[in-house]
Amino acid sequence: MRLLIGVVIFVVAAVFAGRRLLFLYGLISSGKPSPGRTENVGGRIWAELSEVIGQRKLLKKTVPGIAHALTFWGFIILLATIIEAFGALFSSTFAIPLIGHDSWLGFLEDLFSVLILLSLGVFTVLRIKNAPSRRQRESRFYGSHTGAAWIVLFGITMVIITLLLYRAAQVNLGHFPYGGAAFASHAIASWIKGFGTTANKVIEVTFLELNIAVIMGFLVFVTYSKHLHIFTAPLNIIFSRRPKALGALGNTPNMDPEQLSEDDVFGVGQIEHLTWKQNLDLATCTECGRCQEQCPAWNTGKPLSPKLLIMNLRDHLFKSAPSLIGPGAAKTTQVPLVPDVIDTNVLWSCTTCGACVEACPVDIEHIDVIVDMRRYKVLMDSEFPTEANLMLRNVENQGDPWGLGQSKRLDWTKSLDFEVPVITGEIPGDVEYLFWVGCAGALDERAAKTTQSVARLLNAGGVKFGVLGPKESCTGDPARRLGNEYLYQMQAMANIETLNGAKVKKIIASCPHCVNSLANEYPSLGGNYEVIHHSQVLERLVSERKLFPVTPVNATVTYHDPCYLGRHNSVYDEPRSVLSSVPGLKTVEMHKHRSKGFCCGAGGSRMWLEENIGKRVNMERTDQALVTGADMVSTACPYCMIMLDDGVKQRQAEGTASEEMKVMDVAQVLERSLSE
Repeated sequence: MRLLIGVVIFVVAAVFAGRRLLFLYGLISSGKPSPGRTENVGGRIWAELSEVIGQRKLLKKTVPGIAHALTFWGFIILLATIIEAFGALFSSTFAIPLIGHDSWLGFLEDLFSVLILLSLGVFTVLRIKNAPSRRQRESRFYGSHTGAAWIVLFGITMVIITLLLYRAAQVNLGHFPYGGAAFASHAIASWIKGFGTTANKVIEVTFLELNIAVIMGFLVFVTYSKHLHIFTAPLNIIFSRRPKALGALGNTPNMDPEQLSEDDVFGVGQIEHLTWKQNLDLATCTECGRCQEQCPAWNTGKPLSPKLLIMNLRDHLFKSAPSLIGPGAAKTTQVPLVPDVIDTNVLWSCTTCGACVEACPVDIEHIDVIVDMRRYKVLMDSEFPTEANLMLRNVENQGDPWGLGQSKRLDWTKSLDFEVPVITGEIPGDVEYLFWVGCAGALDERAAKTTQSVARLLNAGGVKFGVLGPKESCTGDPARRLGNEYLYQMQAMANIETLNGAKVKKIIASCPHCVNSLANEYPSLGGNYEVIHHSQVLERLVSERKLFPVTPVNATVTYHDPCYLGRHNSVYDEPRSVLSSVPGLKTVEMHKHRSKGFCCGAGGSRMWLEENIGKRVNMERTDQALVTGADMVSTACPYCMIMLDDGVKQRQAEGTASEEMKVMDVAQVLERSLSE
């Protein structure tokens, strides 16, 4: 009878879970192809080991991270108890082949049973303390989602309780295979021993069947809830872009007019335009909110929450299933994602800073789907913020967002007391680097001062460099992040033709957005160069004693990590090393720094868009800098320089910041220390 009940439970659960998993496979695989998901096998294996087995990202939050890790590791160990439970249906002496009933296994099974119960207590407290219903901005999005979490906590608790009770009964009946090492089972056995042999027999059979029933019921429930990530997270992580979904965008569509047809779609306008990997992203979201916690848009009162964006797309994907899969499916929904599913203001609030991608413990690629939706609105619907028109027109016609033209590209050199070689043909043999100045570095007055400092430092350090001058043009980054892929590719291919024609191999760039485009995005269009940021060159020159910072700079500085230098390209230490080499300079970190740094507000082409909702992002970052009490804010990006300088000047005008506070690039700070 015991065997029959167990088999029935297993078969029924397997049918329900199997049908659901087949449905999910069909829905996810209905997405478009997503190339490049199997290269770098070593990196993918390491990701599985570090992020899935090692729980690396989850452990960045100590208390919930440890609780989740113990629960995860516990269930890996408790897989043995599941096998033993099913085996016990056939034989009370069942043992796992090759492992048997060694005491170490019994100890681990009981240890992790207890640790899981303790972790569930932590989750319960955190759930009550941080309930979404307590957050007014989120509560209207949740509804039944909160109930599912309590069901999961209850289900896991019942798995452990039923396990320990039937094992305890086995101890009292004399056929428990593990000795005293299984301490929890023996402890509970002492509590129920007084019930007598008959009662313990009933307890063993009842709770063994209940244990199997709860496990199989939990399996079915997981396939129908957000906790599906238990199965999808390992897949999503192993198929994510490596080393991370930052830097270059995930795809570079073919924009050649001669190879396009009227049926080609650019970007994502309807749910069926998503790739299978983007569908997998949606099915994997754990709703943990780590992306939202780090998002500069959400934290300054904008409507964009990366979490809610993914959840809304996920819900729409599941609602659209009848149109996408199954007999007679039309394979299309005709429902525009923007604005029907995603609000227009949500789409244009993103700065593409990468904080969401960095924080996500299951490697969801938020930026790619946001930019894909922007591409559709720009290229297919011709809809985007009107103030971006001027920037796009200037880039297309003049080669820079300000529209100042190529004739102004060398104005920054006029105050230098040495000649900067301008490359007109092939790069001369005695010139090691091309100095890619960038639009801001050449044309913005504040950024040009940084460019001059960099040039003087390179010259003093004996670095042979040249510039393109009038032949340099915008890399296309603002256009691409806005969604105008066509204009980006026009700019990129023109620049690649210039660089390849000059036989450029090594590039120094001051703008992290230029670094990112040249190093990470141009290769897909045929431009392959060794690209480094000026802070990396300066750090090397100082360490090699080719630059000697000797004059004290008696100030306290806080360093702002540019998103496209830090999170997107993992350059954190070099700028700080440059600052630490300056005598007299004291450094203090903002609360949000390095991989958790807060955006200045300029990325994602937001530099050129109005910011009328909530607090300005640059003002929030400025206030974070002011809290440190620093005399100086240093950075390593011209756009960050502009945004933070504007923020400091506004606070100075309001009387909340010292008139002496300055915003300076690391190159300018270093140059101060070289001056006599």
